[in-house]
Amino acid sequence: MTEPVLDCTDPEAGARFWCAVLDHEVLGREGGAVEIGRPGEHPTIVLDRGAEPKRQKLRLRLDVNATDRDQDAEPERLEALGARRKDIGQGEVARYVLEDPEGNEFCLLSRRVEP
Repeated sequence: MTEPVLDCTDPEAGARFWCAVLDHEVLGREGGAVEIGRPGEHPTIVLDRGAEPKRQKLRLRLDVNATDRDQDAEPERLEALGARRKDIGQGEVARYVLEDPEGNEFCLLSRRVEP
């Protein structure tokens, strides 16, 4: 996988959010889409303009983990960036379910998952 594509109504706003969450930077823009990542590394993420707002659960989600900061403070940092917690009936699990400003679900893992 080199670049998952996330449809959104405002790719620039989506890029700002995800760059702040993942410590990425904008790598390029083409035809209204914005590619973010770390220079020279893959995968990158492309935020592309979708014709309609999100209406249903994503079939693919991003899982993130705070590897270089306080894990307990990470949910509040993400909410300050514009994320919202989401209850999907997950119960007591080792992650938080959130959604980005466009409503795309993602999980904040409560511990590092080793490959």
